[in-house]
Amino acid sequence: MAKQHKPGHVARGGWSRSTVRAVAASAAVLLSVAACGTKPSEEAGSGSDDPIVIGISLPLTGDFSQPGGEARKGYEIWVDQINADGGLLGRQVELKITDDASNQDTVVTDYTKLITQDNVDLLLGTFSTLLNFPASAVAEKNGMLYVEPAGGAPKMFDRGFDKLFFAQQATAEHQPDVFVDYIESLPENERPKTAAYPTQDDPFTTPVIESMQKQLEALGVETVYTTTYPADATNFQTIASAIAAAKPDLIAQGAVFEDGVGLVRSLQQLNYSPKMLFQTSAPSNAAQYSDGIGVANTEGVFYTVSWNEKANTPKNEEFVAEYAKRFDGGIPAEDAADAYAAAQVVQAAVEAVGSLDQDRLADWLHANEVETILGPLAWDETGAPTSDFLLAQWQNGAVEIVAPADAATTDTVVAKTPWQ
Repeated sequence: MAKQHKPGHVARGGWSRSTVRAVAASAAVLLSVAACGTKPSEEAGSGSDDPIVIGISLPLTGDFSQPGGEARKGYEIWVDQINADGGLLGRQVELKITDDASNQDTVVTDYTKLITQDNVDLLLGTFSTLLNFPASAVAEKNGMLYVEPAGGAPKMFDRGFDKLFFAQQATAEHQPDVFVDYIESLPENERPKTAAYPTQDDPFTTPVIESMQKQLEALGVETVYTTTYPADATNFQTIASAIAAAKPDLIAQGAVFEDGVGLVRSLQQLNYSPKMLFQTSAPSNAAQYSDGIGVANTEGVFYTVSWNEKANTPKNEEFVAEYAKRFDGGIPAEDAADAYAAAQVVQAAVEAVGSLDQDRLADWLHANEVETILGPLAWDETGAPTSDFLLAQWQNGAVEIVAPADAATTDTVVAKTPWQ
């Protein structure tokens, strides 16, 4: 089996509901005293030999340090490749990266300084809704384009921002659409008849599961169990026992990582193995996931994902090869790929507009589709993407993309095996 990267145990999208309120309040206070910087001029791309400076704050330490470090790898591979090709607008590109220490107050300070003191030409986003929520508010207040590689909670896109763009295929509530489409495509006698929906109390996972439940109920799949558990839950015996008693054909869990592993282990102890298992972020943690539940028990597990190393998308082969060259033959983490794609989005806008004018860059992105290593991306008026995620499935100890058909790495979908 190919060497697999081991991502960290962090949600791609969210934080607790109480933290949402705290972050919003904190951001409001900090932004009220933030000075507005001067936007790069429309002519900033011409007549200068100075590099184009892109400001980024990433969680290089703290709870999000693992995905933050991967995002940095993706950004740095992109900048080295673009500079080797002549840069942007005939100028070399320089990344100015700071460490927000996984802290929402620090990320506000960082982006405020990048804009108002360092006078960077462009911005790229950080990791997670937790950090991108306040950071994007700084960018919007200062009239700066803000393309984020992670942070798909619906709350990101209900603020009326016009310079915020999420560089993945869909927001959280649309993440399950591709899986629901797959269920609908099955013959009637092969569809699950009943389903259980346990989810962590998280603003990224909860919309995924709520949307899936609503869509599958519309297809006639009966809900036999649903529950929301705290983000710090570690004991899943009670939930597993209730699920086993309900005997659902499908378990669809809003799982970040440890909770996904924990529920599977509890189900294993009860010897209850559903016919189908879908989890959100947990199965994307590669070897950590297969180590956690046993590689034989990954067979047939579904999840949705933004990217795959086998994808036949622009620059993907070069990105994968460069990552392997730099990092001991490793397969890129999804977070590195998402960051690379976010940079591709900014690159496409700058090249199309021919300047660094922030208003024109945002207008162009609202009106156009961009080809990235994730596939084509397009956005609505809120900056939310309008495409579909990829449906992934563990098969023979590795991950394959099974839908949509034009992105699939295999034409086979395997049945989930009983626990081993």
